[in-house]
Amino acid sequence: MKKVANRPRVVIIGGGFGGLFAAKALAGQPVEVTLVDRRNHHTFQPLLYQVALAVLSPAEIASPLRRVLRRAPNVHVLLAEATDFDKTSRKVRLASGRELEYDYLIVAAGARHSYFGHDEWEECAPGLKTVEDAVEIRTRLLKAFESAEKRALLTGQQKSLNFAVVGGGPTGVELAGAIADFARLSLAKDFKAIDTSKSHIRLYEGLDRILNTFSAKSSRRAEEQLGELGVEVHTNSMVTAVECGRIKVGEEWVEADVTLWATGVAASPLGRHLGVVTDRSGRVPVHQDLSIAGHPEIFVIGDMASLIDAAGVRVPGLAAAAMQEGKLAAKNILADLQGRPRQVFKYYDRGTMATIGLHRAVAEFGTFKISGVVAWLLWSLVHVALLIGFRNRVAVMIEWIWAYLTRRGSSPLITEYQQEESTRLPGEGGI
Repeated sequence: MKKVANRPRVVIIGGGFGGLFAAKALAGQPVEVTLVDRRNHHTFQPLLYQVALAVLSPAEIASPLRRVLRRAPNVHVLLAEATDFDKTSRKVRLASGRELEYDYLIVAAGARHSYFGHDEWEECAPGLKTVEDAVEIRTRLLKAFESAEKRALLTGQQKSLNFAVVGGGPTGVELAGAIADFARLSLAKDFKAIDTSKSHIRLYEGLDRILNTFSAKSSRRAEEQLGELGVEVHTNSMVTAVECGRIKVGEEWVEADVTLWATGVAASPLGRHLGVVTDRSGRVPVHQDLSIAGHPEIFVIGDMASLIDAAGVRVPGLAAAAMQEGKLAAKNILADLQGRPRQVFKYYDRGTMATIGLHRAVAEFGTFKISGVVAWLLWSLVHVALLIGFRNRVAVMIEWIWAYLTRRGSSPLITEYQQEESTRLPGEGGI
């Protein structure tokens, strides 16, 4: 990237919440910005599970980065993958072998799910961080129902499906509740040879309660609401092995037609290339101005950052925190250019919410805690408001109204060709 009229060059790695909000904050400012991402779109991750459960389509929660930033003439989007950094010469190395020079660097490459040293489990238990993950999960769920329907039609025997969700955090709770609604409402009339409502959904959490970052009251209420949907919640249940078709909980093997991984977070491995000691999750320790030790020109934000803010609060890996960090990183770059002191980061907690299927949710705003229909309506309004782009907000509202009235999702599609397989039952030959 060349300097334009001696303007400082800012390179941003990652088009998630942190990177995108940093780029938007630098739009129209006297700097030249290059936003680097492997994908050409920003994904609204809080609604990924609704793509996985066929309520929404990928286009309704993803926004092309170029379109979002089209009115910012000083911000360029580069479809590429950053692989390393040369802090001495201030360069970003790309997978293509090319390099980008920078005066300031903002690293916001996000995080992926962690399998705690068992990456081989991912093949049988996908996690949910990207649009591709959501489409893969949707395909696996639909294939499970299609396979059960085929067995019933060809053999006359029905088999109840078993779904396992590993992890009782917000993502796991939302997935488990959504799968229950999916089987109980969305697909109930689509399949005629099987009763989809008899599916078994089990949620496994290694700690003594789900939603451990919420209050004990909200945790109990969430478990009650999951129970109302027919979800079996198993706490103090550590998954010790994963195979396709079954998981091991403690010392017991449990059948699982589909297993979904919703526990463990590992920061992008890019953090290790910054030459600092990361924590166990790969997060980079940063100063309160969001820069790393010894390099005030390098900022690390979002899920990659390990930060205790000016109020002594450990900043959580939430979208709201990443947005705030992206804005402050941009402000501190501009403060440097204008000869002003930098600001320190103070996290503004706007509350925490988790939805648990139709009409069910929990929400906390400081000491104020609500659950049920009111929390679900509030969750819906907040998430629509946070979506990037007016078109996406309208599209999601329309799809939600349609799903509410019809109890059906908009896109129960299997988007890959499935070669015909033999249908076998234990103890008999193929058909």
